[in-house]
Amino acid sequence: MKDLTPAKSDLDPIEIASIDEIRALQLNRLKWSLRHAYDNVAMYRERFDAAGVHPDDVNDLSDLAKFPFTYKNDLRDHYPFGMFAVPDEKIIRVHASSGTTGKPTVVGYTKHDIDVWADLVARSLRASGVRAGDLVHCAYGYGLFTGGLGAHYGIERLGARVVPMGGGQTEKQITLIEDFKPKAIMVTPSYMLNILEAYRAAGLDPRATSLQVGIFGAEPWTNSMREEIEQTFDMHAVDIYGLSEVMGPGVANECVETKDGLHLWEDHFYPEIIDTETGEVLPDGSEGELVFTSLTKEGMPMIRYRTRDLTRLLPGTARSMRRIEKITGRSDDMIILRGVNVFPTQIEEQVMATTGLAPYYQIELVKEGRMDAMHVHVEVLPGATTEAERANAASTLNKRIKDIVGVSTKITVGDPGTVERSQGKARRVVDNR
Repeated sequence: MKDLTPAKSDLDPIEIASIDEIRALQLNRLKWSLRHAYDNVAMYRERFDAAGVHPDDVNDLSDLAKFPFTYKNDLRDHYPFGMFAVPDEKIIRVHASSGTTGKPTVVGYTKHDIDVWADLVARSLRASGVRAGDLVHCAYGYGLFTGGLGAHYGIERLGARVVPMGGGQTEKQITLIEDFKPKAIMVTPSYMLNILEAYRAAGLDPRATSLQVGIFGAEPWTNSMREEIEQTFDMHAVDIYGLSEVMGPGVANECVETKDGLHLWEDHFYPEIIDTETGEVLPDGSEGELVFTSLTKEGMPMIRYRTRDLTRLLPGTARSMRRIEKITGRSDDMIILRGVNVFPTQIEEQVMATTGLAPYYQIELVKEGRMDAMHVHVEVLPGATTEAERANAASTLNKRIKDIVGVSTKITVGDPGTVERSQGKARRVVDNR
């Protein structure tokens, strides 16, 4: 793989500023953000008053811990525009979640917010190894989902060229990659596996593509999947992180030269790690739930937003700003099976490590009598279809999950193509209890 490390002269000065300079900037911006939220969003004013705290009370970054949390349900409770902090005419774009579990969560952006978002995605692309003039194939979904447009504006802000393909139409994805010869692709990791499968079905060599880097986000993925993609395509695979409530993609990104966690763009977001049960702020290095406070958002400030994503805060390496480890899962995605905590990424690790299995899986939760049970649906690689090979793969995977994850499962090994494919975000867990 080609060395894509950016030159220091290409970085924003704040990326390599001193920790003291970053913290001073954060404190100044935090005071503004708290005051902006208090003065312009009724919910925040009521919450702060009820908790006995005021923006003027903040003299140190640690004082933020005195303020109440914001939850996803708060956005639903104030649907559609009750969390906006500026007049309607200042909002130039609205995004929203799918709302599959209730009312959608709605997010509004001012022109300033869109500019910051584009800047941070451009910064993330540069950290990934993309440069002005490069061609980037964008296969994130466009529309209300923040991925497609968020990536698109960042590509253009960097001065790169964008192919706004969107999700789906896998054969057309391949045609454009082969004909246009992009340097980079932005896509969910699960859909990249669909593209890989289609390459193989077409008899094409994925290692012969023009792609030098894939920038993958919108769902948790493991280092085992990174290795699979890198080896199969002969390209770098880096992680991008974001969530619509806080901004969208570009809140944090891995640096291609280290791939050792995602550097948070701390000049615009203040992170905390908390104990999921107690809400206590944990020291850096502790695993817990990631919480964000926006520092520069005008349209819809977020104060101590509980992401439900589980990770750790680590010191900076390639940049001064702190890193988060790859997201191991979400507290609301966690499966509790007979007293054992299980995350889909743990199952993915074992599927990827089992010889003869394709990198596709789905977890099904069922009732067996009065007990909860877990079935894992996987599939064999093309050509490995004998009953003995299936039985061996099932036995190996079953043992790995039992030994390493700590739960007993039923393994169903299907033919190639039998596991549900993703056209965007993968549906890893189906609860049929």
